[in-house]
Formats: sequence, structure tokens, C-alpha cells
Amino acid sequence: MLRPHFTSALAMVAVLGLGLTACDPGSSRRADDDRALAESAAVYEEVSQRFRKVGETTDLHGPESARYDRDLDVWFVSNVNGSPTAKDNNGYISRLRPDGSPYNLKFIEGGKKGLTLNAPKGLAIKGDTLWVADIDYARAFNKRTGASIANVNVRGRVKFLNGATVGPDGAIYMTDTGVIFGPKGEMSHPGPDQVVRVTRAGATTTLASPKLEAPNGITWDSREKRFVIVSFGGKGIYGWKPNEKDVTLLGSGPGQQDGVVALPDGRLLVTSWADSSLFAMARDGKIMKVASGIPSPADIDFAEKDSRVAVPQLMANKVQFWELP
Repeated sequence: MLRPHFTSALAMVAVLGLGLTACDPGSSRRADDDRALAESAAVYEEVSQRFRKVGETTDLHGPESARYDRDLDVWFVSNVNGSPTAKDNNGYISRLRPDGSPYNLKFIEGGKKGLTLNAPKGLAIKGDTLWVADIDYARAFNKRTGASIANVNVRGRVKFLNGATVGPDGAIYMTDTGVIFGPKGEMSHPGPDQVVRVTRAGATTTLASPKLEAPNGITWDSREKRFVIVSFGGKGIYGWKPNEKDVTLLGSGPGQQDGVVALPDGRLLVTSWADSSLFAMARDGKIMKVASGIPSPADIDFAEKDSRVAVPQLMANKVQFWELP
């Protein structure tokens, strides 16, 4: 997520992973292109019918990230509740039941019980600890009681903490999208584009690369033993292993990618603001849109037990639930 009023969309330059190129003058080339597009449309129609929306939770306030906890069998959802950079101490974390029905809409609430929570975004769960990306702090709470555990100050070293995931070493990795906002909400991107490694003892920059172009969502892909990071400022979907100095391009999406999760079958599931979609990327880099008509789709997660994906809609103030085939 970057900002609630950021609504410009990039034009779609690929249809189900097939690049649109200028046709050759020959009729055979045109026929091949038409056939490929028709086949792609047929595949999309078949797959999109199998992905179905199974519910939604409303009455939220700028929901940005959803995380499923298998231990408690609940969804945690971060709510920005205002400007994404305002230090107004009114952000909150909701707990939802597996079907999305409210369990405790303000389980953790900034300004209450001595807690500080401004504009929470990315969530990550490690054991009994729920980590939250909160502008220039990484905050930790007890996932069972909501009590504060840690407030890691990264002020002056980051611009905009956004996505969050647990790494293979047990540390928390958060993206810094590298954006700032002016007094009228105007956005600029001075960078850096980086990933920060967080523990209770502190935080260090572990990756910095301009290729990331405003990195947003991040997840650990255990099958491939790598992080996957998606770009909001560009179209790239990148892989990065902790011992590598830079990222590797895995594929390209429609643009303005926000959330990403690795599915058990090896595909990546990603959200895009550019065309209000949820799309899957195969291991060979080809993409396929699996759900559409989801404006401002933010940071997603997947519950394997019922093959359900939670998609926060930042500007619509709700979370949609989609069932995967």
C-alpha cells in the first residue's frame, strides 16, 4: 500500500503472460496472434470461473494487510485508519474468524492500554509474536493477549515500512518502499528501496537495490528458499536469497503490485492496483489473472486448510475472501 488516494493505473501490457506485439503484415502471423489470444481468453475464462468470492468483511478502516494464524485459527488484519504516514496513534489490528466474521475488530488499538500504533501495514507472525510495520517503527505484540512486546525504532533509516514476513533465520524482514508524502498528500519517491532485517534487539538494512522500484509485498518462498518481493513503482517480481547482493527478476505483472504469497503448488499469488486484480505467476514466469474487479487490493495471505485467500481492499474498507481451486 502506498496511499489511499493513489488511483492511477498502468495499462495492461500482457494478456495471461503473452506479450502484445505488433503483428507482421502476413496473414499467417495475424492468424497466429488471434489464435493465441483466443486460447488465452478461453483459459482465463475457465480458471476465473473456478476462483470464486466466498465472503467479505466490511466496516474496517483502511485494511492493509491480512495474516492467517494456523495456531489460533484466526485472521489478523491491520487497519491504517487515516493517512498512511500520520502518527496519530489510532491504527488498530482486527481479529477475524476463519470465515471472515468479526471476532474482535479492535484487538490491538493505538491509544488504548498504553499502546502505540499509528498506521499499521505489513504483518508477520513468529511464534506467539505478531510483528507490525508502522511507518518507521517495527512493533511487536503478543498475538494471544495483544500486549506490547517491543517497539523497534528505525526512524531516520527508513521512509515507509510496508511489507513484512518471517525469514528462514527467524528474523522479520520488512520492505521500505522509500516514499514520502507532502503536506497535501503528494507523493515522492526519494528512496532508498530496501529491505530491513528486524529482531527485538534492533534493525539493519540487509538489501538495497534501485531495481526494486518502491518494494511493497514480501514473502518467504520455502520451496525455492528465497524471498519474493514485488514492486509497486514498477512491474517487477523479484527473487532474493539472503546470501546474494542483489535481486533476480522472476517475472513481470501488470504493475503496482502490493501483496504476494507463495502457494503450496509453487505458484505465486500477487495483487495489482493497476488493473484491480489478483493474479498467479507460474514458476516459468508466466502470469494469469485469476480474479478481477478488486479495487485497491493490498497485502494478502493464504489459509491452506480451506484454500482461502484474504484480500484487504484498502480504499473500500473491507476484506474479501476468495477460494482457490
